[in-house]
Amino acid sequence: MRFKLTLQLQPEVMGREIPINYQFPLQAAIYKTLANSDAEFATWLHENGYQQDGKRFKLFTFSNLIVPHYGIDKERERLEIKSDYITLFISFLPEKSTQKFIQGIFNNRSLQIADHLSGVQLVVREIQVMSPLDYKPDIAFRTLSPICISLRNERGHMDYLAPNDSRYELGLLTGLLARYNAIHGEPFSGDSYCHLQILNEPKSSLVRIKAGTPNETRVRGYRYQFKIDLPEELMQIAYESGLGEKGSMGFGMIG
Repeated sequence: MRFKLTLQLQPEVMGREIPINYQFPLQAAIYKTLANSDAEFATWLHENGYQQDGKRFKLFTFSNLIVPHYGIDKERERLEIKSDYITLFISFLPEKSTQKFIQGIFNNRSLQIADHLSGVQLVVREIQVMSPLDYKPDIAFRTLSPICISLRNERGHMDYLAPNDSRYELGLLTGLLARYNAIHGEPFSGDSYCHLQILNEPKSSLVRIKAGTPNETRVRGYRYQFKIDLPEELMQIAYESGLGEKGSMGFGMIG
C-alpha cells in the first residue's frame, strides 16, 4: 500500500539545510517514527522482515524528497530546502500496512532529518492513500528513487550495473523472484520474465550512506523512465516494495 505524505518544514526549530546524501537520515527518521508508535512493527522491519535462503527482505521503500524549490551547496554538501512544504512517497508490502495503521503512525508526527552539521524538522500534515496499481502488460514508469542492481566481482567488490548492461534485466527479475519466494514461502510457479525498455537517458546517482563517518559506504543507482513487462504477481511486488536492491534504504521506488 502506497502513501503520499505532505510534510511542512519548521525552520524555526532546526533550520532549512539537510545533507545532500540524506537517504540514511531519512530512513532513520522513518524507523524512529515507526518505533515510537509500534515498537514491534519497527523491530520486525529492521531486524527480520521476510526471510528466504538466509536473506532478509524489508519490503517497504520510499522516494526521494520532492522539494519544489531548493538550493545546493556542493562544497558543504548541503541541500537547502526553500519550500515550506515538500512531498514524500512511502510504500509498504507487509499485511500490517493497512491504511488506518499507517495513517495513525504518521499523522501529525514530526520527522527530523539531520547529520552532525545540520538538519530540518518536518511535520506530517497530510497522508493520502494512493490508488492501487491497475495492472496491464508493458506499463510505463519513472523512478522516484534510484534503482540499484549489483553483482559481486571476482575481486570480491560490488559492481553496480547500468540499465544498458546485458545482466540488468536478469538482476531485476532475480530480486523479484526471491521476494516472491520470501513472501509466499514457495517459488513463483508461473512463467517468469522481465522485459525492460528504457525511454530516456539514465542518470547515475552515487549515494553515500553514513557520509563522513568511518562506516561510510557508497551505493550507485540510476534514475530513468522505462516500460517494463512482468507477470502480474511480480509487477505488484515491484510497485509496492520497489525494483532492484536496498528498497528500505530509499532505492528503487517507481511511479
